[in-house]
Amino acid sequence: MRTRGWRRGSAVVACVAATLISSAAAAPGTHLVVIEQMRFNPPTLTVQRGDRVMWVNKDLLAHTASATSKAFDSGTIAPDASWTYVARERGSYPYLCSFHPVMRGTLTVR
Repeated sequence: MRTRGWRRGSAVVACVAATLISSAAAAPGTHLVVIEQMRFNPPTLTVQRGDRVMWVNKDLLAHTASATSKAFDSGTIAPDASWTYVARERGSYPYLCSFHPVMRGTLTVR
């Protein structure tokens, strides 16, 4: 009888542990895109739905992170400022700086 109780208890512990691990894996993440030297770094980023993406402007000039599809637009991100976006819809979103259109990146949401 003791063996059965021990096995049953172990099964409960294993189940709770698996739930905690899968919950942690499903937790939204935060990703960083640094704007520096007139570039988005990294230029391409893949995230999961619900993740946050933060653009941080380390340049001397103001920039934007504006999706060409209009899915998101940061507005002006001043030097030493940041803007955060929560990725909600799956897809691939090319974006650019509306002040400096040669600055381009792509955000992919899975």
